[in-house]
Amino acid sequence: MPLVLTRDDVSRVDAEAVVNAANEHLSAGGGVCGAIFEAAGLRELESACKQLGGCPTGSAVVTPGFGLKARWIIHAVGPIWRGGSWGEDALLRSAYRSALERASELGVRSVALPLISAGIFGFPIDRALAIATSEISAFLDRVQDVEVRLVVFDRAAFAACLADYGEVAACVDEEYVDARRGRDRMGDLRLSMPACGAAADVISGDAAPGGSCFGSARPIADERELKDLLVHLDTSFSQAVLSLIDERGLTDAAVYKKANLSRQVFSKLRKDDGYRPAKPTAVALAIALELDMDQTRELLQRAGYALSTASTFDAIVRYYIERRSYDIVAINQMLFAFDQPLLGSS
Repeated sequence: MPLVLTRDDVSRVDAEAVVNAANEHLSAGGGVCGAIFEAAGLRELESACKQLGGCPTGSAVVTPGFGLKARWIIHAVGPIWRGGSWGEDALLRSAYRSALERASELGVRSVALPLISAGIFGFPIDRALAIATSEISAFLDRVQDVEVRLVVFDRAAFAACLADYGEVAACVDEEYVDARRGRDRMGDLRLSMPACGAAADVISGDAAPGGSCFGSARPIADERELKDLLVHLDTSFSQAVLSLIDERGLTDAAVYKKANLSRQVFSKLRKDDGYRPAKPTAVALAIALELDMDQTRELLQRAGYALSTASTFDAIVRYYIERRSYDIVAINQMLFAFDQPLLGSS
């Protein structure tokens, strides 16, 4: 899976390379930088950084990881925020680009990055997040089979910077209220429901034969209708996805990248007609294919899933699909803010 949002301390992340939000002197500072120096081993890392002789803002250099789980530390120097009119955006983009280029040169399969400059350097979090995701997405368009983890320490601060957070939260709350009202109505109905035979009398004016509450099933209209139902039932999730890709003139690579999936995960779908994905993977493919709500429900049913009115994850997914907003990075940011599984994360 190419891009993952995670709440953690970047110095403790298990990745092949971690990015340090460094200063130009490559000295042990505060925040992320201080935590990485302490975890890696202060004396060893200071010595390695001293040999490099510093790093200009917007660039990145590499040292061993020493005591970290990561093999490498990529020291990326972001700008100090001075109001936004001193080229800070361009310098931050350059810092991310340089860090990801170093990761590519190292040949690592996983790299973890913090929100560079968003801590003690004072860069606004929403602006830093937009730049980070833009540069990571551009990198992943060029490079295959690398997992990039964007590590966030404060979920609440992250949520507060999302423009649609308040509206999504209101929708989630409304769904819970509606679901609760539905459960309450069902409870009232069960309490007031007459006996089975009496219920049938009330509904139809006659008692159901044999005392059944359901009566007899509607007969299939003809043999053709039965065949249509069976054909519809026999189409697997994998077959449905591949058919939709062909109908829309898309490529496998375009779809799995847009779905935030690795090539390896998508190959399971291509090779196995009976492949049953995890729900976040199934929803991710619906997003990548830009399906409307009815189409999404139908596709999910083929994998044995549904969108519930009592699920935060489902409410957020529905919010974006109903608005035909298919940016999976934005959707995952919102899911992360609500501590939900990410699309493409399984």
